[in-house]
Amino acid sequence: MTRPSRRKTQQSFSNGLVAPSGRSAGEDVPYALRIGAAWAWRVGLILVVSAAVLWLMSQISLLVIPLMIAGLLSSLLLPAVTFLRVRKVPGGIAVSVIVLGFLLAVAATLSLVGQQLAVGFASLWDEALAGIEQVQEWLSDGPLDLTSSQIDGFIEEVANAVDNNSGVIVSGALSFGSGAGYFLAGLLLTVFALIFFLHDGDTIWRFIAGLAPRRARAAIAGAGRQGWTSMANYVRVQILVAFIDAVGIGLGAAIIGVPLVLPLTVLVFLGSFIPILGALFTGMVAVLLALVANGWVNALVMLAIVLLVQQVEGHILQPFVMGRAVSLHPLAVVLAVAGGSLIAGVAGALFSVPLLAILNTVVRYIAGRTWETDPALGAPAGHPGPGVVPAPYSSGEPLGPEPSTKEAST
Repeated sequence: MTRPSRRKTQQSFSNGLVAPSGRSAGEDVPYALRIGAAWAWRVGLILVVSAAVLWLMSQISLLVIPLMIAGLLSSLLLPAVTFLRVRKVPGGIAVSVIVLGFLLAVAATLSLVGQQLAVGFASLWDEALAGIEQVQEWLSDGPLDLTSSQIDGFIEEVANAVDNNSGVIVSGALSFGSGAGYFLAGLLLTVFALIFFLHDGDTIWRFIAGLAPRRARAAIAGAGRQGWTSMANYVRVQILVAFIDAVGIGLGAAIIGVPLVLPLTVLVFLGSFIPILGALFTGMVAVLLALVANGWVNALVMLAIVLLVQQVEGHILQPFVMGRAVSLHPLAVVLAVAGGSLIAGVAGALFSVPLLAILNTVVRYIAGRTWETDPALGAPAGHPGPGVVPAPYSSGEPLGPEPSTKEAST
């Protein structure tokens, strides 16, 4: 009975009905398909968790965005605070001097820009009215051959549309007032976080790294230090790139006589913190001003200046200066800005590149097990690092009690 039964089983298996005894169905799945399925569910899980994290961050954006801005500013201002501390200035006084000086510089710049805007718009308004009159004359005497009554009727329709949508305008004004309140709250939180990042950043990081398992503290501390360094390099280099963009476009606008040069320069400087795309869009404002104030020829010259500055940024500053500072390819920068703007608007475009730079640095550091030979963690070159290490920019205090000899050896 055994032989016919075995023969029947083998025959059924050859017909594709029953698997042979002692063999799992998974063994008949092709190896490539099994590898693909293993990668698929892991990548899918990462995407789901990432989407959940992004959704959660969007719900608490009033907390997340000020903290991220404070982090960028603290990486910029920390060398100045360290400079004062080295010269025996108490930490609290050093932080207060740097933060107050930074806020006064920003307030003075905004005040000067506001004065220039008030003076410039007064003269620009007359030119804008003259331009509108020229447009009306072109509509009447040009190929459209519109009569004055038709133009007046079109203006009246626009006015009626505004009246009919007054409720929408009022609600928009109310939402703007609410947005101004959120902006003020975010500004205060940014300043508050900036002060403590500069004063107690090492203590905060030691606490965060100390929450990790003991065996992972060295990797986390070293990766955090490298990520912080990468972010600081990004901020400093981006300031240099933004300064060159602003000077190039502003100087070109001043030479050809475009109005509101100083406000335009400040706008280009701020917009350039969105890599590659920011200076291009703010440069279009310069082209529009040239068109309104000086005509088509002047606008075309301004457009050529903007494109020239963009070529210098795209082919010299971004690949050689920014690329070396954060180890990112220009294509990765453009894709990060585009993806960040799609996900989180202006905030996403602003923070996408520094976050990508930090992620790139942290992954490289951990994948290469660099913490084992990182001298900044107290490990001699070529020897494994200790189980407990000081946090980045810390005063050398350990994250917790040293491990026992047996635990350290394992």
